[in-house]
Amino acid sequence: MPDIEMSGMEDSSQDGSITNSVSDSGKGNKALIKKKTRKRGIIYLSTIPPYMNVAKIREIFSEFGEVGRIYLQPSAKPGEKRKRVPNQFTEGWVEFQKKKIAKLVATKLNNTKIGTRKKSRYYDMIWNIKYIPRFKWIHLSERLAYERAALKQRLRAEISQAKKEAHYLQTNVEKSKKMKKNKSVESTIKTTLS
Repeated sequence: MPDIEMSGMEDSSQDGSITNSVSDSGKGNKALIKKKTRKRGIIYLSTIPPYMNVAKIREIFSEFGEVGRIYLQPSAKPGEKRKRVPNQFTEGWVEFQKKKIAKLVATKLNNTKIGTRKKSRYYDMIWNIKYIPRFKWIHLSERLAYERAALKQRLRAEISQAKKEAHYLQTNVEKSKKMKKNKSVESTIKTTLS
C-alpha cells in the first residue's frame, strides 16, 4: 500500500478546536496531531458602576459566553483613603475564551442600560464597552507591572528626599545650637571681662 501524504486536513473535534493531522511521508502510520487554539478576545470597560465587583461582572458577561480572566482597576491608589462606597473601580478588562463572543458583547452591550429593573441600583447607568483588537492579557500584565515599578520608584524617591530634608534640618538645628552656645559663652566672657 503506498504512503499517502496528508497535510492540512481539518477535522473538527468535540471541544471546538481544529486538529491538523499530518503523517510522515516515509514513516507509515505515525501521525502528528496538532491542536489549533482559538484566539481569546478582551473587552475594555471604561466605567464601572459603584457596588459592582468581579463576581457581578462575571455573572453578567457569562450569559454571553465563557469568561476567562477579569481585572478591575481600583479607584483608591496606595496611600489614599478609600471612599465610603465599597468596591469602587475606575475601569476594567474582561477576557472571553472566544474572540467572536467578545466582539459580539462589545457591539451588543455598548451604550445600553446596565440595569433593566427600576429598583436596580444600576438602572440609570449605561455600559461603555470597547473591543480591543490584537490586545493580549500579557499587555495588561506588563502595564500593571510597569505601574507598580514606577510607583515603587516614586515612593523610594520621596523617601530619599524626605531623609535628605530631615538630615539637612537636623544639621541646621545642631549648628544653631552650637552658635547659640558660642554666643552665650562669648557674652559671659565679655561680661566677666568688663
